[in-house]
Amino acid sequence: MTKAFARFARKEDLDDKMLAKAIADIERGLVDADMGGGLIKQRVARTDGGKRGGFRTLIAYHIGKRAVFLFGFAKSDLANISPEDERDLKDYGAMLLALKDKDIELMTENGELREVRYGKEDN
Repeated sequence: MTKAFARFARKEDLDDKMLAKAIADIERGLVDADMGGGLIKQRVARTDGGKRGGFRTLIAYHIGKRAVFLFGFAKSDLANISPEDERDLKDYGAMLLALKDKDIELMTENGELREVRYGKEDN
């Protein structure tokens, strides 16, 4: 996840297990919205609630390779993102998806990205 998304997740009490479930759902074909250009909109439930009153996350996603949480919001706070923001997120996501693993590791070491950690039993 990006540094900005990590702040959002911490503020909204979204833990790695919840985020990992969102990715597992995508991998099972349960995509809320494919926005094109490798950008997926996926709902994530609140800690004590369901997806309906939860959060929307925008994820740069490449099947079997990489998923990066870029942006999150509560639907009660924001109906949707602007076309300009969508374009920017697609561009940034495409750049992140194209990086080599060593570049992702360097960004993680520098604090620009944070890995979502979870065990296989959490899926």
